[in-house]
Amino acid sequence: MVVVTGATGHLGNVLVRELLSRGETVKAVIPPGEDTSSLEGLAVEKVPGNVRDKASLVRAFAGADFVYHLAGILFTSPRKMKRFYEVNLEGTRNVAEACLECGVKRMIHTSSIQALAEPPKGTVIDESRPFDPARVIGDYAKSKARASLEVLSAVRRGLDAVILCPTGAIGPYDYKPSKMGQWFLDVATDKFDGRVYTINGAYDFVDVRDIAAAQIAAAQKGRKGEAYILSGEPIDQLEQTQILQEASGARGRLYGIHVWQLKMIAGIAWAYNWLRNTAPGVTLDEARIVASNAAISHEKATRELGFRPRPMRDTMFDAIAWFRQNGRL
Repeated sequence: MVVVTGATGHLGNVLVRELLSRGETVKAVIPPGEDTSSLEGLAVEKVPGNVRDKASLVRAFAGADFVYHLAGILFTSPRKMKRFYEVNLEGTRNVAEACLECGVKRMIHTSSIQALAEPPKGTVIDESRPFDPARVIGDYAKSKARASLEVLSAVRRGLDAVILCPTGAIGPYDYKPSKMGQWFLDVATDKFDGRVYTINGAYDFVDVRDIAAAQIAAAQKGRKGEAYILSGEPIDQLEQTQILQEASGARGRLYGIHVWQLKMIAGIAWAYNWLRNTAPGVTLDEARIVASNAAISHEKATRELGFRPRPMRDTMFDAIAWFRQNGRL
């Protein structure tokens, strides 16, 4: 039996589907008030729990062989930055402690590429980079770096755990949708009245289905205490937008903006959303990431886990097709 935290999210529901397709018995930890529409119709047991409540996790993990920990937050209001640490850091600590208490065979922790210290441009990012909160960008990345260190600390105390560091996750089954999924929809529906502004920068994206397959492979073949990068393909936003338009039939005219302009927009958004106590549409951290090092290697995951990510063009076509089939377009 396996347990999944964060099961209702984009990556979480895809993982649940993949586990079920392999005949696994799956429990999903569901926080109070969580929207579970992404799990509708799936033969998954929903159990109440919250990563901020260790006692609820101990109850949920009882009898589990594997725990896949995906629960976390990516964005929040500028006034609530401590939530990153409450959920991403303290939540991960609680999951690791609950796994130790329940005698779970292995914890598979999904961290982030942003948790790894970034080398200068031109240097490939691989697993030799440390989890170093002092050398990453923004509170989200710092919380994920510290959370990964918590998992490694638990490993030294006897926990069998593996850490996975995916890049930007995109693909089908994006119910909420994610921020990237919303961007796909905005482009595909010509939301911007015939104009689409793209950023002169690139980032590495990977298919959610390939991440899910790698998570399951890590449960079986990953080495205790090891981290594995799950990268896909670096792609600049102009090319990405053109592919989305081809897949959807949208015809908005493309206009490029520079990273410094994006940073200025993000700064204004930060102030605006601080006043409204809401999460910004674009953050300063995201603006910095667009200009960061996108040379990322998944060679270790390919060698040890059999990880082979599909081309981004295929992923984007599949994502648009899924949105269309589910009435979003």
